[in-house]
Amino acid sequence: MTKIILATTSPYRIEIFRVLGIDFEVKGSNVDESQVERNNPEELVKSLSKLKAEVVVTNHSDAIVIGMDSVGLFNGQIFEKPKSREEAFQRLKSLSGTTHQFYTGIYMINTGLKKVISKVVKTKVFMRNLSDREINKYLDEDPHFNTYALGYDPVKHYSASFVKRIEGSYYNLLGGMPLEVIIEMLPKVGYK
Repeated sequence: MTKIILATTSPYRIEIFRVLGIDFEVKGSNVDESQVERNNPEELVKSLSKLKAEVVVTNHSDAIVIGMDSVGLFNGQIFEKPKSREEAFQRLKSLSGTTHQFYTGIYMINTGLKKVISKVVKTKVFMRNLSDREINKYLDEDPHFNTYALGYDPVKHYSASFVKRIEGSYYNLLGGMPLEVIIEMLPKVGYK
């Protein structure tokens, strides 16, 4: 059977992918993400997921490599990983009581069959009003806030209460791993 390789080192994506019960390996891509233009969130995640998959695929002749990347979009501004606590605080403050979008690009390559498929998944996120105290409580509890494209974790921490509702993929927001889309894509790229 063709092996599956996730082109990621994200512990959240790895943990979520395990839910599928499919054997897989993990290979980090270590790509320079700064080389991709940041004008359009859909094009950005599509380009970065492709770049990550293509870097990993070079070492494997019979595998399905899955590259992924996620960003947020709010008021026309693309949000990637916050670089500091202050940036995460300001971002959450600006998102308080508003709606934003969360995009994940998925790019699959079956090296044996020479098949490629890609998709962009968009989830609309409705945030409740947040107090400064709540935001600080979350940032105090979670020193790894910078690992999230939008600066909060929608499941495991106090910040799970930040989201009122979503439209779209729950697993996309959970960790940039829209399982329901991935499981539909795998047969199309030749996984049995």
